Amino acid sequence: MKLNLKFLNLQSRDIGIDLGTANILVTLKGKGIILNEPSVVAIDKETNNIIAIGREAKEMLGRTPENIKAVRPLKDGVIADLIATQMLLKNIIEKICKKYGIIRLRAVVGVPSGITEVEERAVEEAVIHAGAREVYLIEEPIAAAIGSGLEIAEPNGNIVIDIGGGTTEVAVISLGGIVISNSLRIAGDKLDEAIINYVKKELNLAIGQTTAEQIKISIGCALPLLSMETMEIRGRDLNTGLPKVVEINSEQVREAMQELIASIVDVIKMALEKTPPELSSDVMERGIVLTGGGALIRNLDKLISQKTGIPVYVTDAPLNAVVRGTGKALDDLEKLKSVLSGSKKL
Repeated sequence: MKLNLKFLNLQSRDIGIDLGTANILVTLKGKGIILNEPSVVAIDKETNNIIAIGREAKEMLGRTPENIKAVRPLKDGVIADLIATQMLLKNIIEKICKKYGIIRLRAVVGVPSGITEVEERAVEEAVIHAGAREVYLIEEPIAAAIGSGLEIAEPNGNIVIDIGGGTTEVAVISLGGIVISNSLRIAGDKLDEAIINYVKKELNLAIGQTTAEQIKISIGCALPLLSMETMEIRGRDLNTGLPKVVEINSEQVREAMQELIASIVDVIKMALEKTPPELSSDVMERGIVLTGGGALIRNLDKLISQKTGIPVYVTDAPLNAVVRGTGKALDDLEKLKSVLSGSKKL
């Protein structure tokens, strides 16, 4: 497919989307990031109409009456509920088009590197159904590398680790392409589940995913903190069935997450072991770039560095790295055409 660069230069018509398991971010060419919302939609079961999306819908998780369905339509980095995803995207894209006077648009969407052809088609179908004229897919590690300011087209090795809500992507990039990649469906959501299970087993308390996420963000760590931190959490006592408040500390949260974090470290080491020697020396010199929401877990960069012997750097605003990359791909398409593959995959 021949790219219409003149069309792509029309600022109001091109958007980049990070269609994440936990959050959906949208960048508009010439405007920057214009949307950052949780990937949650609340639907009226009787009318099949959207009641709320994003933060408002997320607050409804676990609290809805029988006639309302609040769901996260993406799981493990890919579409689990196609209809709900289409409704979410359609709502968002319609609002963007109305606000910025866009009639038809072209979209670049970040997807996991381990995505299947069936999953690719599901993403394309969802975005086109939502109103996009054309859809191009860019692998998340490449988008994260571009968004982190790495010169991916150069003949040098860079390693990027993107820990999102559903997947951990590890990629060694050189000459505009992925040389080595590993994709693990263990990331933020699975860490939340581990905290839920730990609190249930060790503290005899039932909590929801939102509470687990708050615990992870507030006091989660990959290595012991200099000073142990605590927080109060509310849930349901498994003995009495009544509401209860208990205290949890950072060491308990670290213990809850340590097995899954070890799996993430193992995947990183596997990628490094498969990296060609010429690129390994580049990686040793340049270090590992850590992106995604998981990059914000305290001391995770230190743990990875300890286990690999390579410096680790957390990119600026790691949650926005992928969507920044989709935006830069639109801004400098000619320079980045080397990452094109297939008719709809960037």
